[in-house]
Amino acid sequence: MGSMLDLVTMHLRLHGIVKTERQTVPKHADLNGLAPALLDWFDRHGRDLPWRLALGERRDPYRVWLAEIMLQQTTIPHGTPYFLTFTKRWPTVDALAAAKDEDVMTAWAGLGYYARARNLLKCAREIAARGSWPETAAELKKLPGIGPYTAGAIAAIAFNQPAAAVDGNVDRVFARLLALKGVWAVEKKRLHAEVERLVPQDRPGDFAEALMDLGATVCTPTRPNCLICPISGFCRAKAEGSPERYPIKPAKKAKPIRHGIAYVAVHEGEVLLQRRPDKGLLGGMLGLPTSDWVEGEPNHPPPPFKGNWDEIGDVRHVFTHFDLRLRVLRADLPRRPAKAEGQWVPAKDVEGLPSVFAKAFRVAMK
Repeated sequence: MGSMLDLVTMHLRLHGIVKTERQTVPKHADLNGLAPALLDWFDRHGRDLPWRLALGERRDPYRVWLAEIMLQQTTIPHGTPYFLTFTKRWPTVDALAAAKDEDVMTAWAGLGYYARARNLLKCAREIAARGSWPETAAELKKLPGIGPYTAGAIAAIAFNQPAAAVDGNVDRVFARLLALKGVWAVEKKRLHAEVERLVPQDRPGDFAEALMDLGATVCTPTRPNCLICPISGFCRAKAEGSPERYPIKPAKKAKPIRHGIAYVAVHEGEVLLQRRPDKGLLGGMLGLPTSDWVEGEPNHPPPPFKGNWDEIGDVRHVFTHFDLRLRVLRADLPRRPAKAEGQWVPAKDVEGLPSVFAKAFRVAMK
């Protein structure tokens, strides 16, 4: 019975009545028609985001730059409220350049990767000092905190320069389009060259944003929706039948684990906070006093000053290069210690702490 069905199916396929499931793998040159198809999709389905204007309108480089910096390592739902707060409080690059460092760092708290906030201020002040924005990717890369991707994005979106903006989303899209199987570091260069080749001269900014939107909403990391993808006909990975296996990257190394202690000192409803050194992790941010953060077995250093310290719990936090385990100790003090450096803030007014300290504070104040 099965063999008879196979014969019938073969007969139908030979006569073109039933098509085979196998698809023709697109050739490299086929990508030449990709940009028009992608832009047509973007015109109809591009996301409505607060830093974007209507199609065809010139973007504000300040808003483009601010959004790109904020959204590095941050999701759009998490980053959008920060963007709206910043642009309301500091509506121009000159206003941001004139802001106090501690105000900007406090407003940034919770976005993570705090070197970005320090470079944000440096960059704003350089722009304000020179009186205008550079418009090419090459010149933009010379500014603090602006790397190749961000420079390309600002040049293309804000200044209509034919620059490529290749982030993680674009890496994934083109790794699938080209079905890249070689050493990732080498293939990534090939991928970047292909994106640069395809940037349309008349709509480079829309092309950059269209690729971002496609990677974020359609060509997603684990479940790409090829059925609605406007450029699936160009995709080698889809033709192979396994787009989710791309990009093929080397396995990540396990992160080391560091241990430390966060001290929550309370006196008459106030909590001791300390500003961290400008350089280093969480530089310039207001936080809780802590011990050193060390790898290996947890250490038990003496508290920074005398008090009846109770261990309340622990928190875990993930940084770029390591995972952190913090024990949380609290002491209710009868008086302010003379050696306690920092500032005492009413517990009800404590806000704007970096996420790791906000977690520890919540545990201590339950």
